Amino acid sequence: MPASEVRPFRRADRDQLTDLVNLHVAAVAPGVSVSVNTVLSDLERQPGEFITDPWVAERTTLVAERREHVVAAAHLLRYRADAEVGEAYRDAAEINWFVHRPAASLWPDADRAADRLMRACLAQLARWNPRVRYADGSLPAPLVYGLPRNWPHIRALYERAGFQHVGDTEVILIARVADLPALGPRPGVTVERTLGECGTRFTARSDGKALGFIEIDTALARPERHARAAGLADIGNLHVDPARHGTGLEHWLLARAADWLRLCGVDRLVALERATDATALDLLAAAGFHELTRTDRGWEHRPGRPQMPGR
Repeated sequence: MPASEVRPFRRADRDQLTDLVNLHVAAVAPGVSVSVNTVLSDLERQPGEFITDPWVAERTTLVAERREHVVAAAHLLRYRADAEVGEAYRDAAEINWFVHRPAASLWPDADRAADRLMRACLAQLARWNPRVRYADGSLPAPLVYGLPRNWPHIRALYERAGFQHVGDTEVILIARVADLPALGPRPGVTVERTLGECGTRFTARSDGKALGFIEIDTALARPERHARAAGLADIGNLHVDPARHGTGLEHWLLARAADWLRLCGVDRLVALERATDATALDLLAAAGFHELTRTDRGWEHRPGRPQMPGR
């Protein structure tokens, strides 16, 4: 079998790279895919990361190719070392994402090609000589960030390379809008719809006082980037006055939001919560949400960890 070749990404790779990215997206987010334009744009700039993206000093994308097929790819970032950069990212570098085909009958040496590419990534990180080395799985698609549990082949690769999970685990939940609580009467309570920090905000008020609010983001995909995520929205914020906990106000706000989502043509709503927040998870489960997946955020390359085997 011919060995895979590791080289810089070329524009001619765009269709195969997009197919590889979408294979990974599809394992995490139902009905979501991204266009070639989205993938190419992500290699040049990440407009959704409006805080961290301006801190990036250098970007590079590498691929592993075998018999003219792109079987693995990785996107690397180096952050500036000046005072304008946030402390955690200052003089840092990361594997922003890594995708590869799992070993199978059609790709029997896929793991070997991935290891070869990972060695090239580690060599590039070494040339940059950053203060700290991170890894992630933030593909340019809704809900795909951290290292989703649906990618055991990527987790195994990161661990072989010496990366260690040092951050939080988040639960991604999903509900059919039709399964959300029905809207019932709530005497003395009105709802106000405004623009919120993370989407459209619905605020419950009584006697002029805000009791709680929910924010719904129905623009998970930038229209000009043509991500296929129609019918999907997420909860940007859900907050209720502590004095109103246990009164059903959270479910009433969800019901209000569901009415709006139906008008928007949205049929699925997602929520993101820390795995340690049992109260929030129980509340969402009672409202019709179920776990879609878990994702592990915060991977760091630790000195002294085992390095990639030479293959």
